[in-house]
Amino acid sequence: MKVIQISDPHLMTPGGLLYGSNPLFRSQACLADIGGNHADADLVVISGDLTNDGERSAYAALRESLSGFGPPCRLMLGNHDDRALFLEMFPQATTERGFVQSVVDSSEGRLILLDTLDSGHVEGKLCAARLDWLDERLQEGRDRPVFLFMHHPPFRIHIPELDRVMLADADALHEVLLRHGNVRHIFAGHVHRLIAGSWRGIPVSTLRSTNHQTALDLSQSWSLGHESPAYAVILIDADGVIVHFHDFPVPPAP
Repeated sequence: MKVIQISDPHLMTPGGLLYGSNPLFRSQACLADIGGNHADADLVVISGDLTNDGERSAYAALRESLSGFGPPCRLMLGNHDDRALFLEMFPQATTERGFVQSVVDSSEGRLILLDTLDSGHVEGKLCAARLDWLDERLQEGRDRPVFLFMHHPPFRIHIPELDRVMLADADALHEVLLRHGNVRHIFAGHVHRLIAGSWRGIPVSTLRSTNHQTALDLSQSWSLGHESPAYAVILIDADGVIVHFHDFPVPPAP
């Protein structure tokens, strides 16, 4: 199974710049690169912070960009998003118990996409309703490997400014995962860095934004990074999970 992960496009009103870059132009370059090189992808997941300010015009631009996109796509929410407006603009989005979360089953296992948005807060949250839903979906997939996608990582990355706004209830999540033991990888966004490691025995990875990055600064401040935008090519088979991080080319802005 080939899954493409995109994260943190931070779209604005068309023409708007963020940290000196045009988020819409860069996200369209990302989609074009995927369409040209990975049109055979089984699924594309955009793992949150679809917009920078939850603006209607930004969601409209995303909807237009995806209108001619070939591979199937699932959209997730991050702390910069507006859940109610997103659902108004994307009424076809899969929801469960009022949250933008879903399950994708394949011959290689089950993908679970979690909604970690806690409206009005930068850090993520999984309330009792979302944890119960996850518990049920893991129980359904008890005999199969499960791959979890979420915007907020439940693990520290040792950049203090970002660790303060990770998933707030990571211990509660871990209790649910521990009961089942079938989650093979956690894919997250939010931190705008390429990171691979493990959290309490579970392999994890995070991804750069398609627009701007976090510098490798382990001090108490946040610093803007200048690495290239990237997406991930995730290959899942019976032997395991391989994640390729790809720096896609961005042509000169018009």
